[in-house]
Amino acid sequence: MLLIKTTISQSTIHGIGLFAAEFIPKGTKTWAYDPLFDKTFTEDEISKLPPHALRRFYDYSYYDASLNKFVLCFDDLRFINHTEDNPNIISATDHDVAARDIMPGEELLCNYNHFEDGYFERRGIAYGTFAIL
Repeated sequence: MLLIKTTISQSTIHGIGLFAAEFIPKGTKTWAYDPLFDKTFTEDEISKLPPHALRRFYDYSYYDASLNKFVLCFDDLRFINHTEDNPNIISATDHDVAARDIMPGEELLCNYNHFEDGYFERRGIAYGTFAIL
């Protein structure tokens, strides 16, 4: 669940992005997994989805190895884009933290591989070819 004020808008990175709607000091927890808010699914459950729905599911979810489940964020965190270079959000499977001070209007960016090993491989995307979501 997002713990900060955000907006979504057109991204210069890829498609729609997630943007800070307030000043976020370095070290601020920006998101935390909340089982009452974020839905989890087993591999068996998602394997029953038709291919077009599974593709969309992968676009907006991540795999949490500690839960052995996929997590689908209920809020706009699903629009956070990927960067390898200098992300302003440091992600783990159960929370995100601001890596530095973030100004209002700045796009929030994380490295997807920080919260899911094999993120790109699981989705059949050549790593580093483009940002997704």
